[in-house]
Amino acid sequence: MSVKEERGSRAARVDAVVIGAGFAGLYMVHRLREMGLSLRAFERGGGVGGTWYWNRYPGAGSDSESWVYSYSFSDELVQGWQWSRRFPGQAEILRYLEYVADKLDLKPAFDFDTAVTGATYDEQRALWTVETEIGERVEAGYLITAVGCLSSAQVPAIPGRDSFEGEQHHTGAWPHAGVDFSGKRVGVIGTGSSAIQAIPIIARQAAHLTVFQRTPQFSVPNGNRDLSPEEQARLRRDIRQIRETCKWSSIGQPYDFSSVGAFDVDAEERQRQYEANWQKGGFEWMFGSYKDLLVDEAANATAADFVRQKIREAVRDPAVARKLIPQGYPIATKRLPLDAGYFETYNRDNVVLVDLRETPIQEIVAQGLRTSEKIYPLDIIVFATGFDALTGPLTRLGIRGRGGVTLGEKWAAGPRTYLGSRLPTSPTCS
Repeated sequence: MSVKEERGSRAARVDAVVIGAGFAGLYMVHRLREMGLSLRAFERGGGVGGTWYWNRYPGAGSDSESWVYSYSFSDELVQGWQWSRRFPGQAEILRYLEYVADKLDLKPAFDFDTAVTGATYDEQRALWTVETEIGERVEAGYLITAVGCLSSAQVPAIPGRDSFEGEQHHTGAWPHAGVDFSGKRVGVIGTGSSAIQAIPIIARQAAHLTVFQRTPQFSVPNGNRDLSPEEQARLRRDIRQIRETCKWSSIGQPYDFSSVGAFDVDAEERQRQYEANWQKGGFEWMFGSYKDLLVDEAANATAADFVRQKIREAVRDPAVARKLIPQGYPIATKRLPLDAGYFETYNRDNVVLVDLRETPIQEIVAQGLRTSEKIYPLDIIVFATGFDALTGPLTRLGIRGRGGVTLGEKWAAGPRTYLGSRLPTSPTCS
């Protein structure tokens, strides 16, 4: 019996269709059920988890504290789960989402291993027709896209990529069985958040690692640690108060934001405060040190200079340190990664940094990667090149709205809105 025949008993007309089984998709299925609405839910992966189902690269994890990177709608879920670390890793987050899905019996609502390939809105009938890769069609009054903003892996169109004879992996679509780097020559392309998490671990496993960097990154220590039983109990006890703090925080984190400006204190006190928060780790360093770091360029420069000096201290070779030091943009205007020994990794004898601004990539060849300077022999290439972010996961769904206009056509010049997130003429709005 085919998959399509097996699903023949499922409703072809429902109140709502949900796409995605990550944090948002699981919650939407739960809420729709509470509202008494009929639904179908689709997930292209083989199970729940969303981002955490796909991103299984070495070091993958959350950069938000575990006790706030979780659902808040159910005290039973909160009290029934115990986080082990300040910043949870991918495996623990996936276990948590499995726990939620099982506790609320959400899995039966989903068709797993099923990609949505199209969704067309019929104005006359006020209905969406959703199509899947196996040719199934489902009609619904509401289309809920819980596909996340970082779910469409972006692999650069480097000439010769198909000629490479070794392994190729993207951090956002990592093999579930893992990758064995033992004895291998590995190249990592990219130095964003995923790369900064993965590079220290890959370096410890591989015979040799070459990092191909286009843009140097500011990064601060994550300060990760195990949570003691006493701390776990306190967090469960105080979770409502913690979440109330997050609710009114500009970044949704439970930090005590400073009421002091960077120049309200002298340089010595400023360095002392930066160092104290550096030792704590996490985003509190940037958002809890001084109130004006994101709104005053001169204040921001004091924070950037502090991190630049930390890089100089961490990296023994001054020439390598210079390549790693960000210049030309304020700190935290790009996503600020959290790391665990990232800069120190470049002190290893088996790690080489290639500055692509000096020697750009020319092509991938059968045995490795060629820059304008030389060929780097490689057994494995890791693309830590991010995602077709925000709009990409939606445009790839093949959504057609009023008049048959695709979402990609509607957003050809980018999505545009004013003082909000709703697009009143968007084809996704009925």
